[in-house]
Amino acid sequence: MPELTERQRAILLFLIRDYIETAQPVGSKRLVERFRLGLSSATVRNEMSALTEMGYLRQPHTSAGRVPTEDGYRFFVAHMMQKAELPESVRNTISRQFYQVSPDVDRWMTLAASILARQSQGVSLVTAPHAENVRFKHVELISTQGRQVLMVLVLEGGEVKQQVLTLAEPVSQTRLTQVAARLNASLAGLSIDSIAALAYRADALEQDVITLLLQDMKRTSESVSGEFYTDGLTNVLNEPEFAETDEARWAMRLFEERSTLQELLARASTKSSVGGLQVLIGGEGGWQELRQCSMVVARYGVPGLATGALGVLGPMRMSYARTIPTVRYVAGLLSNLVNDNINSE
Repeated sequence: MPELTERQRAILLFLIRDYIETAQPVGSKRLVERFRLGLSSATVRNEMSALTEMGYLRQPHTSAGRVPTEDGYRFFVAHMMQKAELPESVRNTISRQFYQVSPDVDRWMTLAASILARQSQGVSLVTAPHAENVRFKHVELISTQGRQVLMVLVLEGGEVKQQVLTLAEPVSQTRLTQVAARLNASLAGLSIDSIAALAYRADALEQDVITLLLQDMKRTSESVSGEFYTDGLTNVLNEPEFAETDEARWAMRLFEERSTLQELLARASTKSSVGGLQVLIGGEGGWQELRQCSMVVARYGVPGLATGALGVLGPMRMSYARTIPTVRYVAGLLSNLVNDNINSE
């Protein structure tokens, strides 16, 4: 892209800021009056024409004003990527909310999804921390009815798996508790391969439980992420971009398909390292699902032990100045919480 003059940079940034707030094409007169540019409308109009020729702006056929293109948004994001910060009062409020809830992964994820949706006014996407090297931490066996037993498997990093087992014959809760205690003492901290190779003297019940917990651990190891949480669907569907029938129908399909949202987050987050942040605008030419959207994604957790991903999906006109620092800050908080949870084990 051509190099912009300082005046062109300022006009472009002001125009995008105004369009993000109003969703209305922006004219030169409005820019001059709102931002007190000290320039004539004619001068600003000429610069807007130049920015349009360079591909940063476009002019809807129904309006004399201009709106940003994908390249315009990319310029805007690059300009404020490191500059945008949450006010200290907002950071303190978010931090207090996390540290006031009990140390429970499900509550952390639910809270993270709620905060991201509220702060960004977009659709929040969060996956629970996923063990990169799956290791056994704890198992509980709970008698439910007849021959059915609930197995609750806890992995290092906090991931929890539940499965109902059907035994050959009823077993007392006392016996189940004894089996769980024996397994917890023998398998704590072991990986899938270590448990499979263990020369463990077990009766039929213990061996059945080991077989099933190994299956759960393998499924976890092969999955791309932990449990999925989302919030804020109505935020985006109320945006003017999706007011037209066809656009609303397309957006509804995208935002309501949890499996699609989870896949999008998983694909995007694989390109980010823990502590890093990625912004996808209009699908970046290769994401057809995001052709009218932007997505801000970050990874969190402890590299090599347990990591997850979070992000916000919304129209290209999303408030990047608010969304980017929110995603970055919540990711940092979750990384600290996951680290504290691992170190307390």
